[in-house]
Amino acid sequence: MEKNLVLDVEENPKKVHEWFLFGIQHVLAMLVACITVPLITGLPIAATLVSAGIGTLCYLIATKKKSPVFLSSSFAYLSPMGSALTVGLIGGATGNNYLALILGMLMVGIVYVAIALIIRFIGTGWLNKLLPPIVVGPVIMVIGLGLAVSAINNLTGVNTNNPMDYNLLKIVCGLVAMVVIALVSHYGKEKGMARLIPFVIGMGAGYILAVLFTVIGLAADVSYLKIVDFGPFIAIGNQFKSGNAGEIIAAIFNWKMFVPNDAESFIFLRFNEISKFDWATIGSVALLFIPVALVTVCEHIGDHENLGNILGRDLLNKEPGMTRTLIGDGAATAISGALCGAANTTYGENVAVIGTTKIASVNVVFVAALMSIVIGFFTPFTALLQTIPACVTGGVSLILYGFIASSGVKMLIQEKIDFGKAKNIFIASVILVSGIGGLAIKFGNPTAPTIQITSTAVAMILGICLNLILKDKKEEAPAPAVEESAPVEETPAE
Repeated sequence: MEKNLVLDVEENPKKVHEWFLFGIQHVLAMLVACITVPLITGLPIAATLVSAGIGTLCYLIATKKKSPVFLSSSFAYLSPMGSALTVGLIGGATGNNYLALILGMLMVGIVYVAIALIIRFIGTGWLNKLLPPIVVGPVIMVIGLGLAVSAINNLTGVNTNNPMDYNLLKIVCGLVAMVVIALVSHYGKEKGMARLIPFVIGMGAGYILAVLFTVIGLAADVSYLKIVDFGPFIAIGNQFKSGNAGEIIAAIFNWKMFVPNDAESFIFLRFNEISKFDWATIGSVALLFIPVALVTVCEHIGDHENLGNILGRDLLNKEPGMTRTLIGDGAATAISGALCGAANTTYGENVAVIGTTKIASVNVVFVAALMSIVIGFFTPFTALLQTIPACVTGGVSLILYGFIASSGVKMLIQEKIDFGKAKNIFIASVILVSGIGGLAIKFGNPTAPTIQITSTAVAMILGICLNLILKDKKEEAPAPAVEESAPVEETPAE
């Protein structure tokens, strides 16, 4: 295990401004995926940020602050979340099925806790056999490479099937962010401030360039140059101009998260839709979420393996142990489901931040969690984060998502997986091709399936099955060497 840390798990920054810079770096790293999930599903962004912070705090408490992990919304649950929202309400009522999300995430939490308890009483041998490195490594690669299309679409501006969305200037902004991160991280002075916050500096550089293009575009009325959307700031200005006390307060502090049935409210307060839940659909909800829970358990193990290698610690088998890490993750997901409808999971992006900066202080992660909660309630800061263009975060994702995939390769190397064995080649090949190729299993109408098992889940299941079917061959023992008798010398006759 490698260990060359600037700040170890129990150590803290010495200066006040370091707390902020190191913490905000974690917030920025998880921000892209965190707000992308609600943008895709239509769930509240502010509530998702708050949930990420609260979920991380739950995890840190469950693990006794022995593991510097940041939790946030998971892409793995996008498909079941989308399907759950459309599960029929009672009497054919219209609206989003928010209770299906809450119950689904509760089921995921129960799966995590159940696995944790089994581990507590009978150990991890069965899980290690079910999910060995030859399965976990390629699945981690699938998770990282599966996000590659999202990163490229964000970078290029192509988020639809319309090729005219392609914008070369957006690519320039994203690549500037990516290159600055790499330069600062590689050439920055050892333990120097710049080298410790490469993602803040890189995103800042890309954002400033995007703002410059946008200002020129607004002045010259050229839409191609308008990269940054200042809409969130304009909305705040309109709230101040309204003269309404409630709107003015909302422009500073997002209190509407506590208002029942408001577009910004926590999910458990969406009483209008929750009251229409059809309990006859509970089985469908279970089939949507439980299979994916096994995938994120695999992701959970992989992220902790990767982080443990960076820290020079065994987080899963020693302190804090897989029982605590799974309970922390599961409880965070159940709570997050009630608050914003999204699952909480370990973030490879934040593991990448620790791996790059070598700052592993758990209290920095604690501060980052508090920042996420505050940002969720502080409307102007949320608006600022929302104006960071997708092309800049796409450029950063070239590093972060690639780091996730590379971590899978790194695991295979560190575990000394022998690809001279046909069994290992078969397992890795099937996982990679089915996962990256998008082999999903659909039940019902293929265009609008009642139940769908995502390609990542299918890849993991196929890998597990192949690993169990293909038994290791016993090495043939070499034939024992035959000792030749020494020739008998005849004594010459006297």
